[in-house]
Amino acid sequence: MDFVMKQALGGATKDMGKMLGGEEEKDPDAEKKEEERQEALRQQEEERKAKYAKMEAERESMRQGIRDKYGIKKKEEREAEAQAAMEQPAEGSLTRPKKAVPAGCGDEEEEDESIMDTVMKYLPGPLQDMFNKK
Repeated sequence: MDFVMKQALGGATKDMGKMLGGEEEKDPDAEKKEEERQEALRQQEEERKAKYAKMEAERESMRQGIRDKYGIKKKEEREAEAQAAMEQPAEGSLTRPKKAVPAGCGDEEEEDESIMDTVMKYLPGPLQDMFNKK
């Protein structure tokens, strides 16, 4: 091989045969090394999953502590309670229960004062006098 070709390939004379179409050297322990490598990769993946599962368990316990402290329920719990409330049959009624009417609303008997009297209470003194003179 000439010097220019070696320099063009960066001085790589060892792999020159492979690049030019020669056969690779076979490693007798290649299969064993590949199996060891695959086993190491599997073991690393299992360790990583275990680590993240442990971290997530710690986070969940912290979240549960916060929920307990502030009385917050999980989304699943809220949905389950709402579903249970929907499934509970209404006793004797096919419609939802009516809301109670607050005292004073809709009672016509309590309207002793007219609207003008109510407005007059909130007007300043000189304006009240002007309306009372008429």
